Amino acid sequence: MNIASALTGGFAEDIGVSLDTVNAGNQMMFAGIVLLEIPSNLALQKLGPRKWIAGQVLAFGTVASLQIFIHNKAGFLASRLILGFCESGYIPGAIYTLSTWYAKRELAKRVAILFFGMFGANAISPLLATGILKLDGAGGLHGWQWLFLRLIRFDSNDRDILQKRLERGDNEKKGGAQGMEIPLQLVWKTVTHYRRWPHFISTFCLFSTWSSLTTYTPSILKSLGWDTIAANALAAVGASLSLVFVFIFAYISDKTNLRGGTVILAQVCFLITLIVAREVHPHVGQWSRWALWTAVNALAVGYHPVHNTWLQLNCRSPGERSISIA
Repeated sequence: MNIASALTGGFAEDIGVSLDTVNAGNQMMFAGIVLLEIPSNLALQKLGPRKWIAGQVLAFGTVASLQIFIHNKAGFLASRLILGFCESGYIPGAIYTLSTWYAKRELAKRVAILFFGMFGANAISPLLATGILKLDGAGGLHGWQWLFLRLIRFDSNDRDILQKRLERGDNEKKGGAQGMEIPLQLVWKTVTHYRRWPHFISTFCLFSTWSSLTTYTPSILKSLGWDTIAANALAAVGASLSLVFVFIFAYISDKTNLRGGTVILAQVCFLITLIVAREVHPHVGQWSRWALWTAVNALAVGYHPVHNTWLQLNCRSPGERSISIA
């Protein structure tokens, strides 16, 4: 979202790159994530979530802040790839760790709450940008440069209670978030299992759509006639509404126990919204177009936490679950 807001503040022009390069940089970030997600969940078992997840957050935050020094195409592309490497283990590691704390019937809502962090940041970031971009020129820095500047402990009794509670509700969940051996043979078996591929393919298709929309929503709104500040503020509305839909679909999933049905419902709602936006957009005015983009952003990610939960429920062992999430 920082990149999305930075684009409205002249980021691409200042470092001398085209929007094709911005697109390539975003894809390199996702490439970095894809390359290291499975190795990262293997590292999680060796180091444990206390060290590994905290280390990922520290590394990602450091690299993200250092983007203030980007001044050319090579630096932009390199920073995006390294950001992908740094982020790769956080979400799959966090989701797997959550699955060792909560029973199946509780998991979708808890995963949704975890994703509130990411989707909440999508909502808040454009609002912050409306003020931060006004610092353009302060301290000799561009406004987009200013954009880039900015535990629970269980005792042994608590751990025993958690473990017994999980085992009563799910006989497969006997391992914790650390210390489990995951042989490479299990990695290969999990990745190639035909029942996993509908999950993987649908995730690929939806990510390809909503990640690009998120990147360009403020720029699109600016092209519709709003200034930089207004465009970023208006972009925050759809991202904020996405939090509501994330929780609604998670609630439906846990309440009905129809995991696959809820995922399909959420994805179909997003698909219908995309089709309507594509057909109606050329024929309506400025505010109607904003309403269409708001609806698209609001429904783009509602499927995601529930889908993670559904995938986990289709796994037979903790090791398989860890690799499938990644």
